[in-house]
Amino acid sequence: MFGIDFGFDEPEPDLEISQKESPREKRRPFEVTYKVYHPDDIQKQQDELIDEVNMILDLKKEDAAILLRHFRWNKERLIEDYMDRPKKVLEEAGLGPRTEGPPTLQVIPGFVCDICCEDETGLLTFAMKCGHRYCVDCYRHYLSQKIKEEGEAAHIQCPQDGCKRIMDSKSMDLLVASDLNNRYHELLTRTYVEDKNALKWCPAPDCVNAVECKIQKRDLDKVVPTVACDCGYRFCFGCILTDHQPAPCDLVKRWLKKCADDSETANWISANTKECPKCNSTIEKNGGCNHMTCRKCKHEFCWMCMGLWSEHGTSWYNCNRFEEGSGSDARDAMAKSRVSLERYLHYYNRYANHEQSAKLDKDIATKTEKKMVQLQSASGLSWIEVQYLNLASQALQTCRQTLKWTYAFAFYLARNNLTEMFEDNQKDLEMAVENLSEMFEKPVGELADVNLRVDIMDKTSYCNKRRVILLADTADNLANGVWTFNGDYNGTD
Repeated sequence: MFGIDFGFDEPEPDLEISQKESPREKRRPFEVTYKVYHPDDIQKQQDELIDEVNMILDLKKEDAAILLRHFRWNKERLIEDYMDRPKKVLEEAGLGPRTEGPPTLQVIPGFVCDICCEDETGLLTFAMKCGHRYCVDCYRHYLSQKIKEEGEAAHIQCPQDGCKRIMDSKSMDLLVASDLNNRYHELLTRTYVEDKNALKWCPAPDCVNAVECKIQKRDLDKVVPTVACDCGYRFCFGCILTDHQPAPCDLVKRWLKKCADDSETANWISANTKECPKCNSTIEKNGGCNHMTCRKCKHEFCWMCMGLWSEHGTSWYNCNRFEEGSGSDARDAMAKSRVSLERYLHYYNRYANHEQSAKLDKDIATKTEKKMVQLQSASGLSWIEVQYLNLASQALQTCRQTLKWTYAFAFYLARNNLTEMFEDNQKDLEMAVENLSEMFEKPVGELADVNLRVDIMDKTSYCNKRRVILLADTADNLANGVWTFNGDYNGTD
C-alpha cells in the first residue's frame, strides 16, 4: 500500500489510519500510499473537526457542523472567512437571522398551520431559529420526504419559501423517530466523504468503508492509483473501476468506449467455442488454461493463436505480439481499414480471453476450498500446508486481471524499443500464468504428490514475481512520461 505520494492543493486534517502501513522501506513504482477507514473512524474525524471549530469560534456544535459542511470540511478556510465577515458567513451557510432561544416543540393556542391549515386544540408545533412555525405532523412529513425520497441531509432548509435556514441535528432529534434519524446521520456521513477529494467510498457491494488516497486528478496520466479495501476489493481510486493496472484511467475509458462501439464485431470473438485447427472438431473452453487438447485427434494447440502448443515454451513463442505485416503498404482505404480491424481484433481477442479465463479461474477458485479439504484428507497434510492451492488461485486471478489490461495498454502503444521490452515482460507473465493454470487444474490425486506441490508453489511465486516486474517497469515509464502512444490514444480514434 505504498508508492508515489502526491500532495493536496488544500490542507487536509490528519486522519487516523485503520490499518497498519506495510513495513517495507522501499515502495514499488506501481503502488500508491492509501489508508482505509471504517465508519467509526469517519465519525471520529467529523466529531474532532466540529469540536475544534466549536472551541475556536465559540459556536454551538450543531452550528459548527453546518458551517463545516458549507465549507466542505475545510476548517482553515472556514475560520479565516468567519473571522473576516462572521454575519455574511453565517447567512451563506444557512445560519442567518434568527429568533432568540433554541428550537422547541410548543402548543400555541389559536395557531393555524400554513401547510395543512389545521387549527385544532393542543396542536403540537415546531419552529427553527428562523421563527417559521408549522405543525409537527407537517414537519415530519416534510423531513421524511427529504431524507427517504430525496436522500438529502446536509442541506435540508426550512419549509418556508425563500427561507434558507438549515435544519440542524438537535432539531432533527426533536422531530423524527430513531430509524429516520439514523438514516439522516448516515447521509451526513456520506456527504463528509463525498465532499473530500482525498476520500472515496469502497465500491464493493455492501461495503461501508472509505479509502483515502492523496492522488491528484492531474496526475492520473502518470500513475494508476490501485488501492485495496479491508473487505478485499481492489479498485482504482482515480475512476472507481476494478483494478486496471497497468493502463491509465483515460486509456481505459477510451478502450471500453471502443469495445462498446465495436461490440457487434467483438461478439463472435468472445464465443466459447472454436474449431480444432487439425480436424475441425468443435472445442469448448471449460477452464482458464489456454493449453487445449482435441478429444478427437489429440492435437495440442493454443486457444489464443491456434498455433502448436509445443512452440509456446520455446523461443518461437510469439502469441502476445501483433505482427504489423504490410499495414503501412496498404494501397487503399479498404485495405487500411482491414488491417486496422485485424489489429484491434488481435488485442481485443486476448483482452476478452483473459477476462473469460479470469472468470473461469474464479469459478474454479470457489471450488478450491473443497479441493483443499479433499487434498487434506487424501494426503494427511494440515490445513496450513494445503494453503498453497489458495495462494495459487489468488495469483491466477490477479495475474489474469493484469494481463487483460496489458492488451488494452498495448493496443495504444506506438511501436519502439520500449514496446518490445513491454511485450517481452507480457509474454513471460503470460507463459508463467499458463503453466500455473495447467498445473492448478490437475486432479486431487496428483496434487498430493510432494514434487507437484513444490512445483506449484514455485510457479505461484514466479507468477507474482513476473507481474511485479511488468507493473514496475510500466509504472516507471508512465511516471517519467517516456511511453509513446499512437493516434488512437491521442484522440484521433
